Amino acid sequence: MGTVVILGVFVADTAYRADRMPVMGETIMGNSFALGPGGKGSNQAVACARMGADTHFISNLGQDDFGKLALDTWAQAGVVPHIRQIADSYTGAAHIFIEESTGDNAIIIAPGAAALISAADVEAHGDLIASADVFVTQLEQPMDAAMRGLSLARAAGVTTVLNPAPAAALPDGMLALCDYVTPNETECEALTGIAVTTIAEAEQACAALKAQGVGTPIITMGEQGAYLSGHGLVPAVAAGKVVETTGAGDAFNGAFAAALAEGKSALNAVQYGCATAGISVTRAGTAPSMPQRAEVDALL
Repeated sequence: MGTVVILGVFVADTAYRADRMPVMGETIMGNSFALGPGGKGSNQAVACARMGADTHFISNLGQDDFGKLALDTWAQAGVVPHIRQIADSYTGAAHIFIEESTGDNAIIIAPGAAALISAADVEAHGDLIASADVFVTQLEQPMDAAMRGLSLARAAGVTTVLNPAPAAALPDGMLALCDYVTPNETECEALTGIAVTTIAEAEQACAALKAQGVGTPIITMGEQGAYLSGHGLVPAVAAGKVVETTGAGDAFNGAFAAALAEGKSALNAVQYGCATAGISVTRAGTAPSMPQRAEVDALL
């Protein structure tokens, strides 16, 4: 099915649902609370493994209950962890606010031990990265670690995917190491200065990303779908009523990487990503919302 190595962060998601966001200094009553596994890289690894890929995850954890939650989550999903546990730090956590009526979210992340992932940590897994079909990273861990991972993968001829989230300024040359870059509209504007709301603007933004060295840009556009450079808009795949959008981008990226790793075309891989995201948003949570491969195949 192909091998995917993902560098990223695990955080424990603490999700609060309420009718609206409180303003500064205000306390409001919430409707519900849930604790579960999260972090963009970890969510992507779970989505990837559930799609059937041989999935490996590189990160740091603390030696605490949230760290145990991470290890249990990966074991259940079939993710192979490559972890340094740091006794004097803590496993990361995320505060997630979810607006009850829409499912839209706002998030604060404290990455804890994952903020200590270094380029040396990544180099320690150089052989693993070189053996992969696809290498994926995001921007929740330190930038130099992401940069080193992409460099090692590119040198070994491994397909590289950067999910540039959360939005951040990138080092010179980083985008040129990427076969695929998968920003959403907000992240794309941060990278290109182009606000993406239409197909024409997405095409313009993709051209700007290619000018910075990206092989194939892909802009995820929420309920519209995903814009694949050189092809056009790949429509979203609706699977039911939207419950929560928090893990949709991670579902897309994990499934996209898994499909690439098994030899599918970029177009087919984007279709798998859209279908996986379409299912995930009908369920609460992030990692727990990731569908199994059979569900995605059935929807497609």
